[in-house]
Amino acid sequence: MQNQAFIGRQPIVDLQQKIIGYELLFRHSADASAAQITSDLEAGSNVLFNTFSNMDANWLLGDKLAFINVAAPMLESDFLELLPAKRVVLELIESVEATPELVARIQALRHMGFRFALDDFDHRPINADLLPLADFIKVDIRELGLDGTATLVRSLKSSTAKLVAEKVETLAEFKFCKELGFHYFQGYYFAHPETLAAKIINPAHATVLSLLNKVRNNADVKDIETGFKADVALSFKLLRYINSVGFGLSCEIQSIRHALAILGYQQLYRWLTLLLATAGNDSTPPALMKTAITRGRLTELLGQDYLEKSERDNLFIVGIFSLLDAMLEMPMDDILEKLYLPETICDALLTRQGMYGPFLALTIACESADPGEIETIAASMAMNPEQVNKAHLEALAWVEQLGIG
Repeated sequence: MQNQAFIGRQPIVDLQQKIIGYELLFRHSADASAAQITSDLEAGSNVLFNTFSNMDANWLLGDKLAFINVAAPMLESDFLELLPAKRVVLELIESVEATPELVARIQALRHMGFRFALDDFDHRPINADLLPLADFIKVDIRELGLDGTATLVRSLKSSTAKLVAEKVETLAEFKFCKELGFHYFQGYYFAHPETLAAKIINPAHATVLSLLNKVRNNADVKDIETGFKADVALSFKLLRYINSVGFGLSCEIQSIRHALAILGYQQLYRWLTLLLATAGNDSTPPALMKTAITRGRLTELLGQDYLEKSERDNLFIVGIFSLLDAMLEMPMDDILEKLYLPETICDALLTRQGMYGPFLALTIACESADPGEIETIAASMAMNPEQVNKAHLEALAWVEQLGIG
């Protein structure tokens, strides 16, 4: 059904791993495939119109670009002109042929301000003819292999288009592609980085200063809680501090709001002042930070009709901390030994089991834009696709409003 639309959003980052855009991934049903061009056009038109017109692109994208896959029928449709041209990169899928009519249409869209990317470029005649029209060339390094990728990049030296490495999954591949001369990168390395050696993460000075000002001015606890939720490092350090053995509490702290209430404004101000002396420029890649915060909010929203408020607070912690192993570059078991979190949270983080595990599993499925997995998990939780889609859009909106990344 057309109203069972799922949205996925994968960051595209630059050499410093700062987000420059998102590939927006739309599915009209669990069994949608690239071959279903006509139905994809109809479903994609409805979802894109709702997203960019009814829901406002500003919160979905912030100041970033939207990369959207388009087939020939979609290119020929008038609905593209409803989109904010300056914010959109139209990705021409590999089946698009450079007919005179299609080239004229692309040139007209470029005149309106749209930019174009060639998706899965491999120098076949069918897409090589579109090369002069491309602002970006996306190269699937898994499909070509590293040697094939290197050969292709060398052949593109005369092109003015920016090169985007797709399906980058390891640090070694990221370094390899940087050395080859790619400008931008996309792949699970940035959303699901592998666990490496141990390190620490620090909140940014600006975040700590902002919270200090709020505490000094006795701001509402909800505003202060939002500030903590916008910074994974702060949330991690606060809960580790409060739950530490030496703090003298007889009860477990299970949420950020609970921690703030226990600590009190005066003690919180002292703690933030001390933290300011050690806070540096956060070394965690912005794409990873934003992914973690989005996970927290989405996991929380998915549980809003199923769990009590205190348990939804726990869901935020489950979501946002699910990437701590990547941020700290150490095993999740070692991290949890230092946090003293409730067993239900630990079960979700370690095994995706227990009360909160399915909500986290559904969040990760949404992030990966796997419609089959989304539908399977949602059905097992008696949740309909509309609920999942609505929660995902609300989570993306909330994180963009925080101005992260």
